[in-house]
Amino acid sequence: MSETFEYCDKLVQDFEKVIANPRVSKSSVYYTGVDLGTACVVLAVLDESYRPVAGAYRYADVVRDGMVVDYIGAVNLVREMKRELEVKVGSQLMYAAAAIPPGTDELDGGAVKNVVQAAGFELTNLLDEPSAANEVLKMQNGAVVDIGGGTTGISILKDGKVVYVEDEPTGGTHFSLVISGAYKLPFANADQYKRDPKNHKELLPVLKPVIEKISSIITRHINGHDVKEIALVGGTACLAGIEEIIEKKTGIYTHKPRNPMFVTPLGIALKCTQEIMD
Repeated sequence: MSETFEYCDKLVQDFEKVIANPRVSKSSVYYTGVDLGTACVVLAVLDESYRPVAGAYRYADVVRDGMVVDYIGAVNLVREMKRELEVKVGSQLMYAAAAIPPGTDELDGGAVKNVVQAAGFELTNLLDEPSAANEVLKMQNGAVVDIGGGTTGISILKDGKVVYVEDEPTGGTHFSLVISGAYKLPFANADQYKRDPKNHKELLPVLKPVIEKISSIITRHINGHDVKEIALVGGTACLAGIEEIIEKKTGIYTHKPRNPMFVTPLGIALKCTQEIMD
């Protein structure tokens, strides 16, 4: 467990526990973070004190390159997960926040908002993904890099404030395509193979060119900013050793917290309120 990410790692550890064993407690309200990822949809539920009480995730193909491509499928999936979690906590989940890749608010912010609302939630906030992640990371200065299934989002922080956000295609989907070609596997099988931590050491040299491309994207966007630290989050950042390649390529200290896949949805939930968005 990283000392740097002490708060984050503790929160993620608590969340991992309640996914398996929900914590049923009296709470006047529950706050839900909805993370519509390219490869995985995650719902994180916090109580009135913003402590994890339940969670669920599903691998799905309803989002591609940060954009909702299967609206009905996304609505049905989030609605199904919402009902499942309501049974587990013994209460209706009314309020939810969501997030989108940086710079896609005009393109897809409306679609994400509509998915969450159509699933039965009252939407209270819509954040960019790396900024949501920093609600949990608590970085003051540096770059938060959210490597998802389809895109890499970069958020640069100065004195705890976001001063720059950007998002570019390249992420876990590209890893799966490379694995599919190298191992002559169907895409779905390659995707599954990638998720197994036992395969990470073997896959790292195969995926190095894509990781170096992500490193180049990071370098280009942090150029001109005084960035001395990079924090990796997102499902693709779960790949063991990815931080070492990025650090070598960028020349900047790069690290990641415990289970980077759950950082953003928890950050989204932390920014959920009872004040409904217009």
